[in-house]
Amino acid sequence: QVQVLESGGGSVQAGGSLRLSCVAIDRAGSSYYDMAWFRQAPGKDREFVAGLSRNGYTTYYADSVKDRFTISKDSGKPTVYLQMDALKPEDTGVYDCAPCSLVDGTRCVGRLGSWGRGTQVTVSS
Repeated sequence: QVQVLESGGGSVQAGGSLRLSCVAIDRAGSSYYDMAWFRQAPGKDREFVAGLSRNGYTTYYADSVKDRFTISKDSGKPTVYLQMDALKPEDTGVYDCAPCSLVDGTRCVGRLGSWGRGTQVTVSS
């Protein structure tokens, strides 16, 4: 069982920035997974936002966030970050992260554990 905890959401004006954090740890204390961020806007399906290989070397982004969002992790630490710059009102939604057996392009293959509570991001115009 993998536990997931997201934090860092909030309300900002368009053009602003936020940094989200995520920790995913299993019962053995392992956090070595491919990781992905998703978001769900009101009335819409959850969508892939960004992914990161477990070694931190390979990143993937949805076209809608390329060049504005950056996914990263601290070496040797379980925390994965999503730096969001130049935010737009259409970035509004609940952001969840997920550990994956593999992130392949914009897919989280073999999502592990249950969804966390997510963190709300609201961007006003």
